This record gives sequence, structure tokens and C-alpha cells, in this order.
Amino acid sequence: MGLEDTSARVVANKHLFGPLYLMELDCPAVAANIMPGQFVHMALPDRDASVLRRPFSIFDRDEDTGHIEILYQTVGAGTQAMTGWQPGFETRMIGCIGRPWEVPFSTKRALLVGGGVGAAPLNLLCQQLVDEGVDVDVILGAQTEGALVCRKRYEEACGKEPRCSTDDGSFGREGFATVLVEEALDAAQAAGTPYDYAAVCGPEPLMRAASGLIMDAGVACQVSLERRMACGVGACLSCVVETVDGRKRACVDGPIFDAEVVVW
Repeated sequence: MGLEDTSARVVANKHLFGPLYLMELDCPAVAANIMPGQFVHMALPDRDASVLRRPFSIFDRDEDTGHIEILYQTVGAGTQAMTGWQPGFETRMIGCIGRPWEVPFSTKRALLVGGGVGAAPLNLLCQQLVDEGVDVDVILGAQTEGALVCRKRYEEACGKEPRCSTDDGSFGREGFATVLVEEALDAAQAAGTPYDYAAVCGPEPLMRAASGLIMDAGVACQVSLERRMACGVGACLSCVVETVDGRKRACVDGPIFDAEVVVW
């Protein structure tokens, strides 16, 4: 599937915790074709002041029902308006956009690191890796226990509980997820089963620090970068990322980038 402007109908829109919501939409075209790491650019048809669409990663999909799930956080008037969308509400989205995660063919063990809503773009990748027989470890970080809204999904996918950290110490390790990343890398190396690949998504300071630790350990690493986007199709240059190869567009050259090329 190339870029396609398609309709999407709200099936459910649930409040999870604080500013976090999970929206389920009926959108067979995206459900059938989305690749892990890609995203959609969604219109806000009930907001006259919100001309520009919003980019959202796909948290989960069901090809049989044609449904997709979007995990989103209210950060402004547009996403706040989305919280009021009821079942049956219709919008449009452009998809499937961007470069997907690209896992080395020989990968036998992988480490996935998600901070906050950055856990969402990793879920389809996790499912893919598990289906391919890869041993997957997941690290999740959040401000507080309630914000670890993806934890159970990852536990179901991997068959083991993710390692978690919270800023306030309400669940798992108190502090930043980078401590868990360092521990996981050391433990894997000591056991003689080092990771072959790692994927990181979350706040930029987390991605910068975690990817640095991972690359220092000699592990191939990719990151999913978030940028404000106007067009979503590479024309407006509003989502530029600085790389060692020059300026790249997060929407079409990314959002997945090899960590080693990103100029933080």
C-alpha cells in the first residue's frame, strides 16, 4: 500500500490514566498494510482551527476485524478534542507513512526500550519479533505506575514481564530507564547471549542516553523520532532531523533512524 487517504471510524475511545487514551478505529486499509514503526497522519474534522493533521503511531492492529489502535496523550487543543470522539465518529487518515523498523536478519535476541507513550511504536515490532522466534526483552519507563499502560500488552506478547522504572518509585526501579538498559546489556553479555538488536522510543533525552549505552555495547540500535509535522508526506520540511548525512525528514526518511546517524 502506498500513501492513501482513507476513512476511519471510531470503535472505542478509552481513558487509561491521566492524559493517556486508547482509541480503536475501524480502518481496514491501514490494518492490512501497516508495518511496525510506520504511522498515520490523522485529520481533526471537528476542529475548524486545526487545519493540520496529527501524526500517530499504530499501537496495535487486527487484520481480521480491520481495526487499529492508537495510544495518544493529550498535549494540546487538538488531542484534547479527540478525547470526545464517540463510537461512530468518522475521520480520515493518510497512511501508511514512513520507514519501518529494520531488524537485522540474523537477530536472535532483541532489547526494546520505551519511555512514556514511546512504548506504543514498539508493540507491533515486539509481536513481529516474537512470531519470528526472537527472544525479546522489554524495558518500560514512566513517571508513575499508572502511566505504565502498555505493560500488560508486552507481558502477553513476550510471555514475561517487562522490566519497569518509574520516576517516583511507585513501580519497579525508581529513576530513569537507562539504569535498567545498562543492567540488561551487562547481564546479557555476562550470560554469553548478548543482544543483536535494540529499538528505542520515548523522550529525546532517554533515546540519546539509551542508544549511546547500546551502541557502546556493540549492539545495532534504531530509534523512532517524533517531530511536529505539517504535511506528513515530505513536502513541507517542518520535521527535519539532523544526521551525519545531512538534514532528513522524519516523516518519510524516518521516523525510524539508525541511532548512529542521528546528531543529538
